[in-house]
Amino acid sequence: MSEKGVQRMLRRMGVAVSLLKTSWRQKLMHSLARFRPGLWFPHIPLALGLGMFGYRNIHPLLREIGRLRSGTDHYGPVQGFRALPEFFHDLTKGPHSVIGLLEILMAVGLLFRSRFAWSVALVLVGASLGILLHQSGGGVSLRSAGDLLLLVGLLVFRTDFSRSNLATGTLFSVISIILLFGYAIFGAYILGKGFSPPIESLVTALYFSVVTMSTVGYGDIIPKTDDARMFVVSLIIMGISVFTASLSTVVLPLMNERVKHLLMGGRRKMIRKNHYILVGTGDLAANVFAELKERNLSVTLIVDHKRDLPPWNGADQVEGDPADTETLKEAGIMDANALISLLENDGENAFVVLAAREAGSSAKTIVSVRDRVNLARIRSVRPDMILAMDVIGAQILGMALSGESVDGNRLLQKILFSNGDNSLGTVHRERE
Repeated sequence: MSEKGVQRMLRRMGVAVSLLKTSWRQKLMHSLARFRPGLWFPHIPLALGLGMFGYRNIHPLLREIGRLRSGTDHYGPVQGFRALPEFFHDLTKGPHSVIGLLEILMAVGLLFRSRFAWSVALVLVGASLGILLHQSGGGVSLRSAGDLLLLVGLLVFRTDFSRSNLATGTLFSVISIILLFGYAIFGAYILGKGFSPPIESLVTALYFSVVTMSTVGYGDIIPKTDDARMFVVSLIIMGISVFTASLSTVVLPLMNERVKHLLMGGRRKMIRKNHYILVGTGDLAANVFAELKERNLSVTLIVDHKRDLPPWNGADQVEGDPADTETLKEAGIMDANALISLLENDGENAFVVLAAREAGSSAKTIVSVRDRVNLARIRSVRPDMILAMDVIGAQILGMALSGESVDGNRLLQKILFSNGDNSLGTVHRERE
């Protein structure tokens, strides 16, 4: 490690030691912050959960195959082949095994924050939950509670799965369509006697699958048994979901890129100068971003991964660690008017200020503080402005409840300005 790198590490360690002289709760939060939750949460826990539930759903099939291979039931090759259709004929095992296989596949996509994998995973978990509730007569079991918890997690963190990489989306689309056709063809073949006329060949099963998934429905092959009808229902729902998600993942990005190329083909790369660098994607950062854009100010956003959903879609974004000088230089820190760090963790905000100082930038540094315990310590890194909305709100409420007069100027001087400067206009000072 170079001498410059060692100095940066020691500086960070010094700030961390200063910030961690708090309660056990603060120590725990700052310790967790070192692992940079944005790099692994929530996509890795959700991917692991989906993969585990997928293995749970496919485990009966694996156990059945192992039993046949071990020869404990004295199956020969032909008898073993005939035993598998009986397994898939059981609605409590067959559909869940197919869903489990797809869930394991989509778990890999969640690791890459794929929007397509999230969409398919949502459908699969919902289908698995529906089957479990149907089997239990509407009662909630441990298995259905796990699916329900995973479904809620996917919905709550839906904005974190916004990547629509064309290559990844195409790969998962192709694999999902192949698996869907496999499920449709072999499912129709296995349940062939439940149709009128019976499906007795793979070619007929292929024909019926294509006609059903395309919702054409010629009516020449009709399901007669409950098992066959439930299979057709699942085939229609999964077919529409997979094909719709595949089109939106592959075709729409191609069209968008083509239109963007036609409209902006000769446009030069954005020149970042006299702009504002914003770090953070929380509620406060979203409101600040909206205010700056409303005033037609140029804003560059530093994120751990690209955000394609409102309000960040269309924003100038730089992916990387905001506490790294190279990332700040890529965002144009040397020509920026101000660096605004509004991360949830106070220690991370301090690291961003130190990185800006190390880069040799003269841009104003503005940081947010959520915990009043860290207010004095954040001032030790000497940002140009400290924004402590939670602390201000608590002090105003305390003054009001105790009968004190609310002195706005005193609050601003005490909370907002860490360097004694009382002029907001200094942030907008023209650069020389």
